[in-house]
Amino acid sequence: MNILEIIGYVASVIIATSMMMNSILKLRWINLAGASLFSMYGFIIGALPVGFLNLFIVSVDIYYLIKIYSKKEYFKTLDVRNNNKYLIAFLDFYKNEIQKFFPGFRYKPEMNTVSFFILRNMAVAGIILAREIKEKTLFIALDFVIPQYRDFKLGKFIYTNNDNYFSQLGYDKICIKSRSKKFTAYLKKMGFIETMYNNEMLFSKQLHKK
Repeated sequence: MNILEIIGYVASVIIATSMMMNSILKLRWINLAGASLFSMYGFIIGALPVGFLNLFIVSVDIYYLIKIYSKKEYFKTLDVRNNNKYLIAFLDFYKNEIQKFFPGFRYKPEMNTVSFFILRNMAVAGIILAREIKEKTLFIALDFVIPQYRDFKLGKFIYTNNDNYFSQLGYDKICIKSRSKKFTAYLKKMGFIETMYNNEMLFSKQLHKK
């Protein structure tokens, strides 16, 4: 197998991988990489239809990526009661996906202090469930975003642009437990720092009233 064949196979694998992404953003970026490589491969071997077709795909991916990053989106929190029927149905529908990020999670309505959905352009994109663990400190038991919206925008809205939501409820600090390296990276990106609470490692963030 020569180098050109390897490039062709690698490009094919990358494009196939992009098709398995739940996130549109990830799909576009990975597909862009694969199509760019495939276009180069096509032109090198003289297969102009392959080269031009994938060059067109590259331009489409770039167009939609610019559109995604420049688009202004509307975010909103929607408070719900802890026994809300839609909330319970939502948790049941995504229970397997939730277990991937919060293994062992079991919903106990009576323990909830704060419950709200995160809306993105008025569509339900995620949910936050939290309880008070001590005065002015809120523990987030569940921070779940449905697959197609996992691009950090919801996290930035809740923990950076709108963290006064929690302070307005009377809390000075929020904390959460990480169960994976990926989630730890996400929390650090959102401004959380490692802290000990009751001999357990948590990630916490001090809130500032605006």
